Amino acid sequence: MTDPTVAPAMPTFREAFRYWLRLGFISFGGPAGQIAVMHEDLVERRRWISERRFLHALNYCMVLPGPEAQQLATYIGWLMHRTWGGIVAGGLFVLPSLLILVALSWAYLSFGQVPAVAGLLYGIKPAVTAIVVFAAWRIGSRTLRNRWLRGIAAAAFLATFALGVPFPLIVLAAGLAGVLGGRFAPDRFAVGGDHGKAASRAGPAVIDDDTPPPPHAQFSWRRAITVGVVFAALWLAGIGGLTVAWGWDGALTQMAWFFTKAALLTFGGAYAVLPYVYQGAVEHHQWLTAAQMIDGLALGETTPGPLIMVVAFVGFVGGWTKQLFGGDALFLAGLVAATVVTIFTFLPSFLFILLGGPFIETAHGKLMFTAPLSGITAAVVGVIVNLAVFFAYHVLWPQGFSGAFEWPALFIGVAAAVALFRFKVGVIPVVLASGAAGMLLGLLGLLQAATG
Repeated sequence: MTDPTVAPAMPTFREAFRYWLRLGFISFGGPAGQIAVMHEDLVERRRWISERRFLHALNYCMVLPGPEAQQLATYIGWLMHRTWGGIVAGGLFVLPSLLILVALSWAYLSFGQVPAVAGLLYGIKPAVTAIVVFAAWRIGSRTLRNRWLRGIAAAAFLATFALGVPFPLIVLAAGLAGVLGGRFAPDRFAVGGDHGKAASRAGPAVIDDDTPPPPHAQFSWRRAITVGVVFAALWLAGIGGLTVAWGWDGALTQMAWFFTKAALLTFGGAYAVLPYVYQGAVEHHQWLTAAQMIDGLALGETTPGPLIMVVAFVGFVGGWTKQLFGGDALFLAGLVAATVVTIFTFLPSFLFILLGGPFIETAHGKLMFTAPLSGITAAVVGVIVNLAVFFAYHVLWPQGFSGAFEWPALFIGVAAAVALFRFKVGVIPVVLASGAAGMLLGLLGLLQAATG
């Protein structure tokens, strides 16, 4: 057992690889749940990074387009083990989800819906709602340390819930509030907002508050230009190769181009960009139907990894239905399309971290940079609470307020919340138990219908 008063040793690349691989398989609960899992593991248990440095990285990832939890893993992996550390951390965050969604997509298209699957989804959805509420509470309790930041979070919730204000405008307003707060109340807008006591509870970390950025994390224009050129070359080579092989109007080329644009619009998480994906994939390109898109979202909610991984389902179904390689190679077509979509969706995320990370590390501890980011983090807590409300509404009233209230879903959700808040049960056991409860309810319903 490590001494809680002494910083642990820097983990080896192999140790980090094993952790990121494990995280890829257990990262349920959407971005809020995933960030909470990483916080518990990396800040509290393993002490690989301090609370303030974790929040500093999180603040930056929150303002980027793309999945913030995957970008946060990429950032921490890069900070510890250079470029390959970031690539491994971010890649393993996505790879298990891609493999699982490919398998589920194949089963979905090959065998259709079955009662057991429906029951499983019925039980997991209220559990996911409870996980989001729990994660919002955990993050909020650590970041909203004063009434200034709590006020920003409340305003962000009301702006999202009652007024439907677009997330980019909320980010802009919260950043401006942070700028003003940093000028007129600087002690309230330090990283995390009065977060020093929370930071000291876990003990010294490998990357602690006062640990200087390693050489590879120090900003230089030469390195920034090199990173930009390499990523531009990768993107051009990818989309150029697809164009040469299938033409600009080919399905794979259009998927690569469409999801590149979608990746740059994902401010506020997957739900902010899903209407755009729906419009393009269902209505314009007709890669799948509206019903299939909804089913894909349900599958995405119940698999590990970012929710935006639903794009892999879109790609698989599109490749399958378009029969890219003929009627005898449907699975291969779906697999290739899902892989292409995933690569072009996540490539910008790696660029943002490897290009912007050194600048953000340079800004560590400078209030002129951290104050607006603290304001943004507070606003994001309010947006996460709104997401929990969104989940609860659609789980408990699936046909709207005029429809029936789902009392079994409420029971499962409350039980999941009690397990998380009161008994500190892990996310994975809660998800498994809730899914089993949903399957049991579905089985009882079938038995009742058969004997009725």
